[in-house]
Amino acid sequence: MTFKAYIDNIYSKTGLKPADFLKDAKAAGMVGDNVKVMEIVKWLKENYGLGHGHAMAIVQTFKDAGAIPTKK
Repeated sequence: MTFKAYIDNIYSKTGLKPADFLKDAKAAGMVGDNVKVMEIVKWLKENYGLGHGHAMAIVQTFKDAGAIPTKK
């Protein structure tokens, strides 16, 4: 499955785009230097019913937006 397909499937399931998830994550305090990726994944699973792969795709969009640091 392509990355775009993951994002499209997430939108079909939730009606939310990556920017919507990011807005909600910021409001919930789920982005920032001190938040671990697996905390975000757990939050996405519990609050939106996403599976692990789909949650990781959303995390990647957060990284791409500069909302969470990427390991170098």
